[in-house]
Amino acid sequence: MIGIINYRCGNLQNLQNALDSLGHASVLLNGPGEMEGVQKFILPGVGAFGHAAANLKEFGFWEPLLRAFEAKVPILGICVGLQLLFSKGYEDGEHEGLGLIEGEVVKFSHDLKVPHMGWNRVNFKAPGDPLLQGIGPKNWFYFVHSYACYPKDPTQVIGSAQYGQDFCAVAKRDKLWGVQFHPEKSQEDGLKLLDNFVRFC
Repeated sequence: MIGIINYRCGNLQNLQNALDSLGHASVLLNGPGEMEGVQKFILPGVGAFGHAAANLKEFGFWEPLLRAFEAKVPILGICVGLQLLFSKGYEDGEHEGLGLIEGEVVKFSHDLKVPHMGWNRVNFKAPGDPLLQGIGPKNWFYFVHSYACYPKDPTQVIGSAQYGQDFCAVAKRDKLWGVQFHPEKSQEDGLKLLDNFVRFC
Protein backbone atom coordinates (compact mmCIF):
# COMPACT_ATOMS: atom_id res chain seq x y z
CA MET A 1 0.00 0.00 0.00
CA ILE A 2 1.21 3.49 -0.94
CA GLY A 3 0.46 6.22 1.59
CA ILE A 4 0.00 9.81 0.39
CA ILE A 5 0.72 12.27 3.19
CA ASN A 6 -2.26 14.63 3.46
CA TYR A 7 -0.97 17.64 5.35
CA ARG A 8 -3.51 19.92 3.62
CA CYS A 9 -1.10 21.40 1.08
CA GLY A 10 -2.24 20.79 -2.46
CA ASN A 11 -4.67 18.85 -4.59
CA LEU A 12 -3.87 15.21 -3.90
CA GLN A 13 -6.59 13.76 -6.10
CA ASN A 14 -4.58 14.06 -9.32
CA LEU A 15 -1.75 12.08 -7.75
CA GLN A 16 -4.09 9.41 -6.45
CA ASN A 17 -5.80 9.22 -9.85
CA ALA A 18 -2.42 8.73 -11.53
CA LEU A 19 -1.58 5.85 -9.19
CA ASP A 20 -5.03 4.35 -9.75
CA SER A 21 -4.49 4.48 -13.52
CA LEU A 22 -1.30 2.45 -13.02
CA GLY A 23 -3.14 -0.14 -10.96
CA HIS A 24 -1.46 0.78 -7.68
CA ALA A 25 -3.58 1.03 -4.55
CA SER A 26 -2.99 4.15 -2.47
CA VAL A 27 -4.53 5.78 0.57
CA LEU A 28 -4.65 9.38 1.76
CA LEU A 29 -3.10 9.54 5.21
CA ASN A 30 -4.87 12.20 7.25
CA GLY A 31 -2.86 11.72 10.42
CA PRO A 32 0.19 9.87 11.76
CA GLY A 33 -1.96 7.14 13.28
CA GLU A 34 -2.78 5.97 9.76
CA MET A 35 0.88 5.47 8.76
CA GLU A 36 1.37 2.09 10.44
CA GLY A 37 1.76 -0.77 7.96
CA VAL A 38 2.14 1.50 4.92
CA GLN A 39 4.97 0.23 2.72
CA LYS A 40 5.93 3.48 0.96
CA PHE A 41 5.15 7.16 1.42
CA ILE A 42 4.65 9.99 -1.04
CA LEU A 43 4.99 13.54 0.28
CA PRO A 44 3.39 15.88 -2.30
CA GLY A 45 2.73 19.58 -1.90
CA VAL A 46 2.14 22.97 -3.43
CA GLY A 47 2.46 26.45 -1.98
CA ALA A 48 5.00 28.14 0.27
CA PHE A 49 7.73 26.25 2.13
CA GLY A 50 7.05 27.79 5.55
CA HIS A 51 3.31 27.13 5.46
CA ALA A 52 3.88 23.57 4.26
CA ALA A 53 6.45 22.90 7.01
CA ALA A 54 4.08 24.30 9.65
CA ASN A 55 1.27 22.05 8.41
CA LEU A 56 3.53 19.01 8.40
CA LYS A 57 4.18 19.63 12.09
CA GLU A 58 0.62 20.64 12.97
CA PHE A 59 -0.87 17.46 11.57
CA GLY A 60 1.73 15.28 13.27
CA PHE A 61 3.71 13.94 10.31
CA TRP A 62 7.12 15.49 11.05
CA GLU A 63 8.62 12.98 13.49
CA PRO A 64 6.99 9.90 11.90
CA LEU A 65 8.56 10.80 8.55
CA LEU A 66 11.98 11.11 10.19
CA ARG A 67 11.49 7.69 11.78
CA ALA A 68 10.33 6.22 8.46
CA PHE A 69 13.52 7.44 6.81
CA GLU A 70 15.66 5.91 9.57
CA ALA A 71 13.75 2.64 9.13
CA LYS A 72 14.56 2.78 5.38
CA VAL A 73 10.94 3.00 4.30
CA PRO A 74 10.95 4.38 0.72
CA ILE A 75 9.78 8.00 0.51
CA LEU A 76 9.12 10.15 -2.57
CA GLY A 77 8.79 13.94 -2.24
CA ILE A 78 7.07 15.90 -5.02
CA CYS A 79 7.49 19.66 -5.63
CA VAL A 80 7.22 21.31 -2.19
CA GLY A 81 7.45 17.77 -0.86
CA LEU A 82 10.99 17.65 -2.27
CA GLN A 83 11.82 21.05 -0.80
CA LEU A 84 10.69 19.99 2.68
CA LEU A 85 13.29 17.23 2.66
CA PHE A 86 16.05 19.87 2.80
CA SER A 87 17.59 21.57 5.83
CA LYS A 88 16.23 25.08 5.23
CA GLY A 89 13.96 27.06 2.96
CA TYR A 90 14.02 30.82 2.48
CA GLU A 91 10.55 31.56 1.11
CA ASP A 92 9.09 34.49 3.09
CA GLY A 93 11.76 34.15 5.78
CA GLU A 94 13.95 31.31 7.00
CA HIS A 95 12.23 28.02 7.80
CA GLU A 96 13.41 24.64 9.04
CA GLY A 97 12.99 21.62 6.80
CA LEU A 98 13.11 17.95 7.68
CA GLY A 99 16.89 17.95 7.15
CA LEU A 100 16.96 14.57 5.45
CA ILE A 101 19.00 16.14 2.64
CA GLU A 102 21.55 18.70 3.78
CA GLY A 103 21.13 21.85 1.71
CA GLU A 104 18.95 24.87 1.05
CA VAL A 105 15.91 25.94 -0.93
CA VAL A 106 16.40 29.44 -2.34
CA LYS A 107 14.69 31.72 -4.82
CA PHE A 108 15.92 31.79 -8.39
CA SER A 109 18.57 34.50 -8.70
CA HIS A 110 18.09 35.27 -12.40
CA ASP A 111 15.77 37.81 -14.05
CA LEU A 112 13.52 35.31 -15.81
CA LYS A 113 9.84 35.20 -14.97
CA VAL A 114 8.90 33.22 -11.86
CA PRO A 115 7.33 30.90 -11.12
CA HIS A 116 9.14 28.60 -13.49
CA MET A 117 6.02 27.09 -15.00
CA GLY A 118 5.68 24.58 -17.80
CA TRP A 119 7.65 21.85 -19.51
CA ASN A 120 11.40 21.55 -19.13
CA ARG A 121 14.02 18.93 -19.90
CA VAL A 122 15.59 17.00 -17.05
CA ASN A 123 19.16 15.80 -17.41
CA PHE A 124 19.33 12.52 -15.52
CA LYS A 125 22.72 11.77 -14.00
CA ALA A 126 22.00 8.25 -12.70
CA PRO A 127 19.99 6.39 -15.37
CA GLY A 128 20.54 3.13 -13.51
CA ASP A 129 18.62 4.38 -10.48
CA PRO A 130 15.41 2.39 -9.89
CA LEU A 131 13.29 5.56 -9.96
CA LEU A 132 14.50 6.37 -13.49
CA GLN A 133 14.23 2.97 -15.17
CA GLY A 134 13.02 3.23 -18.77
CA ILE A 135 13.06 7.05 -18.84
CA GLY A 136 15.22 8.82 -21.41
CA PRO A 137 18.29 10.79 -20.26
CA LYS A 138 16.83 14.20 -21.23
CA ASN A 139 13.07 13.89 -21.18
CA TRP A 140 10.44 16.56 -20.48
CA PHE A 141 8.56 17.07 -17.21
CA TYR A 142 6.11 19.67 -15.91
CA PHE A 143 7.31 22.24 -13.33
CA VAL A 144 5.66 24.94 -11.22
CA HIS A 145 8.01 26.58 -8.69
CA SER A 146 9.76 29.82 -7.75
CA TYR A 147 12.38 28.32 -5.41
CA ALA A 148 15.03 25.75 -6.21
CA CYS A 149 16.86 23.09 -4.19
CA TYR A 150 20.63 22.90 -3.79
CA PRO A 151 22.04 19.90 -1.88
CA LYS A 152 25.37 20.38 -0.14
CA ASP A 153 26.49 17.02 -1.53
CA PRO A 154 26.33 17.22 -5.35
CA THR A 155 26.25 13.43 -5.65
CA GLN A 156 22.71 13.56 -4.22
CA VAL A 157 21.56 15.33 -7.40
CA ILE A 158 20.54 12.57 -9.82
CA GLY A 159 18.63 14.89 -12.15
CA SER A 160 19.08 18.56 -12.97
CA ALA A 161 17.26 21.14 -15.08
CA GLN A 162 18.06 24.61 -16.32
CA TYR A 163 16.02 27.79 -15.99
CA GLY A 164 18.42 30.69 -16.11
CA GLN A 165 20.62 28.57 -13.84
CA ASP A 166 21.06 24.88 -13.10
CA PHE A 167 18.97 23.49 -10.26
CA CYS A 168 18.24 20.14 -8.66
CA ALA A 169 15.28 18.44 -10.34
CA VAL A 170 15.72 15.00 -8.73
CA ALA A 171 17.47 14.30 -5.43
CA LYS A 172 18.26 11.01 -3.73
CA ARG A 173 19.62 9.84 -0.40
CA ASP A 174 19.41 6.15 0.54
CA LYS A 175 15.74 5.15 0.08
CA LEU A 176 14.60 8.77 -0.14
CA TRP A 177 13.84 10.42 -3.48
CA GLY A 178 12.47 13.83 -4.37
CA VAL A 179 11.43 15.45 -7.64
CA GLN A 180 10.84 19.16 -8.23
CA PHE A 181 8.45 18.54 -11.13
CA HIS A 182 4.94 17.07 -10.97
CA PRO A 183 5.03 13.50 -12.31
CA GLU A 184 1.25 13.26 -12.12
CA LYS A 185 1.08 16.11 -14.69
CA SER A 186 3.99 14.92 -16.84
CA GLN A 187 2.16 12.44 -19.05
CA GLU A 188 3.84 9.15 -20.00
CA ASP A 189 7.24 9.76 -18.41
CA GLY A 190 5.71 11.06 -15.21
CA LEU A 191 3.51 7.99 -14.91
CA LYS A 192 6.54 5.80 -15.61
CA LEU A 193 8.41 7.46 -12.75
CA LEU A 194 5.52 6.89 -10.34
CA ASP A 195 5.27 3.26 -11.50
CA ASN A 196 9.01 2.84 -10.93
CA PHE A 197 8.71 4.19 -7.39
CA VAL A 198 5.98 1.71 -6.54
CA ARG A 199 7.53 -1.30 -8.27
CA PHE A 200 11.30 -0.91 -7.93
CA CYS A 201 12.29 1.61 -5.24
